[in-house]
Amino acid sequence: MLEIIKEPWPWYVAGPLIGLTVPALLILGNKSFGISSSLRHICAACIPAGISFFKYDWKKEAWNLFFVLGIFFGGMIASHFLLNTSEITVNPELKSELAGYGITDYTNLVPVQLMNFESLFTLRGFIMMVVGGFLVGFGTRYAGGCTSGHAIMGLSNLQWPSLVATVCFMIGGFIMANLILPVILSL
Repeated sequence: MLEIIKEPWPWYVAGPLIGLTVPALLILGNKSFGISSSLRHICAACIPAGISFFKYDWKKEAWNLFFVLGIFFGGMIASHFLLNTSEITVNPELKSELAGYGITDYTNLVPVQLMNFESLFTLRGFIMMVVGGFLVGFGTRYAGGCTSGHAIMGLSNLQWPSLVATVCFMIGGFIMANLILPVILSL
């Protein structure tokens, strides 16, 4: 059983499991699925400031904080007990392309040559970690939600803004992966 859990699950198993969270949340508590709003709830709970954006009854959304805690502890448990020690399988063509950028270590899900503390102080690392993190946060706030909220919850509820946001997320991802990322990796 443990070996089945360690392996990647096929789309026809993982997809419906993720998709079933939407009706489960709606039926069990009339709740919406999304992760980005939890940061707002944490700030509203921890920062007693006069900022109007954080003045609301965050306690009504406490379930979301437990959901995020579950994600955190689930990730910790998975990283300690379900760790796959074999090298990550990468397409040979992608391997040769990434080798041109100096990326050759595939022992982690994210290459160590890209994401480590030392690379934070390089131009490439700063752009990828700090600027990229800022852009993700800005885009999430500007779009009124994250990819999980829009693409999973919003689309299943047939919300037009979620369709627009998801299409924009996809176009942005294609542009980033094919046009901008190669320039950043060559720095």
